Amino acid sequence: MTKLFIFFGVMYLTGSPIIAVLVLLAILYFIDRRFIGLTPSITRPLKRNRRLSQLKQELFTQLHNTSGKLEAAWLLIEKKKYREALVYLEEVRLVLDDSADALYAYGLCYLKLGDLALGEKWMLQSLELNPRVKYGEAYLRLGEALSIVEPERALAYLQKFREMQSSSCEAYYRLGQLYRRLRRVDEARNTFAETLLIYRTLPRYKRRTERRWAILAWWKKLQS
Repeated sequence: MTKLFIFFGVMYLTGSPIIAVLVLLAILYFIDRRFIGLTPSITRPLKRNRRLSQLKQELFTQLHNTSGKLEAAWLLIEKKKYREALVYLEEVRLVLDDSADALYAYGLCYLKLGDLALGEKWMLQSLELNPRVKYGEAYLRLGEALSIVEPERALAYLQKFREMQSSSCEAYYRLGQLYRRLRRVDEARNTFAETLLIYRTLPRYKRRTERRWAILAWWKKLQS
């Protein structure tokens, strides 16, 4: 009802329903980015592309800039350009073969490209070097990738991630999703409920990043 009042108010002021819709969408987007976080950032892709272009120019002349190659690879991963990211990561791995972060990125690309065996191999190697690489996110990504083809193994990885990130709403939400896929309805419902309990105990500054998963868990709990 409030949205309708705003819509008709803006339309009255502007005299255009199209402008009123655009203003309403802009308001909703601002509220979501400020308080919820379900919609993607508009400015992030622009900043990412600008930085990636700058790095590519630098790497054209600075052939041994390993840190620059790793940063470029991560930016490409964000853009879902995994094969292009692997080109940089192959070069990085030759120099930083003991870098957990580099091996994690390497394994992540293979997981995203569908080569689960190779992706898992490099992910596990990164965990051997640093069991808390990316705060245990390797377990989350392994669970996510294996959830369709090997749900039981995926469940074991997600359980490990939950043990490491006991305050992560994302971990509990994904675990609930996997329980649903395994038709373990009661465990799924309980896990979604746990997600909401965890969210309520988080400090205010942390809720901003976890709110999206809490909302999704609330919605799934309603459906269960």
